[in-house]
Amino acid sequence: MNSASTCLAAVTTAPITPIFGAFIRGIDLNQDVSDTIIKQIQTLVRKYRLLIFKDQGIVSAERQLTASRWFGDIESTFYKHPKSPHPDIFRVSNDEAEGCCNVGRSGWHIDGSFQSQPFQIQTMHFWSVSQHGSTLFSPMREVVESLPQQQRDEWETLYFVGRGRQRVVHPLVYPHPATNETTMCFHCGEPFIEAFAVNFQPPDQAEQVYGWEATKAVLAEITQRLEDPERMYEHHWEMGDFAIIDNLAVAHYAHPDTQADPRLDGLRILHRTTVAGVSSPTK
Repeated sequence: MNSASTCLAAVTTAPITPIFGAFIRGIDLNQDVSDTIIKQIQTLVRKYRLLIFKDQGIVSAERQLTASRWFGDIESTFYKHPKSPHPDIFRVSNDEAEGCCNVGRSGWHIDGSFQSQPFQIQTMHFWSVSQHGSTLFSPMREVVESLPQQQRDEWETLYFVGRGRQRVVHPLVYPHPATNETTMCFHCGEPFIEAFAVNFQPPDQAEQVYGWEATKAVLAEITQRLEDPERMYEHHWEMGDFAIIDNLAVAHYAHPDTQADPRLDGLRILHRTTVAGVSSPTK
């Protein structure tokens, strides 16, 4: 066990990186979990921002939904794949007959940036693991804190303007509603972003709206800083992995190999849930 590991009741935690994330052992999510352990897990999510429970086998849809509800109401807004075991389970795969394909591949993001209240928590659990198909994670507080002061000053004036039928606008940099730590709200995928705006004021006032080239330049800088090897963590999924993620504190991105040919790389089946946000990002 890592020398920095701790044991809280039956829950054993070991840091994944020096900055964020923890592996969790000593708990079976397919069994009833005591209120004491649930409270510990809720605390650990805020502390580490990414929890990966090891050796879980296959967690049933009902149990995954139960674990998700420890953090609030489930909000499911995505396409319901015919093979999903429950309407609130978003089923993702590298085989369109088994699940939705190309999910999370358009760019670094948090989930639900297109909503007025982005999801606060998400869970990821694999019913089938391909040979590759990793997920990249990066902590957003450290990204902002690493910026030169002039660039940080610029980012703190910027607002993310989402693309879609319901046009949403969120501050790029804002305090996390649960921890008050600095975090970010964005999606780097072109289908999800219209532009960045400077000092946006509702309903539709801004000092400046960036053109697409200037917007792409900011997205490229965000991507570069998220992928700094001193911060970024690439998780190679194993059978039995079950992740609980503070969606408002950690950005993620699906590696290109997640869409590798299942005949060559193996079948990938991910079950994801999302927990409704409780507030809109504000300065």
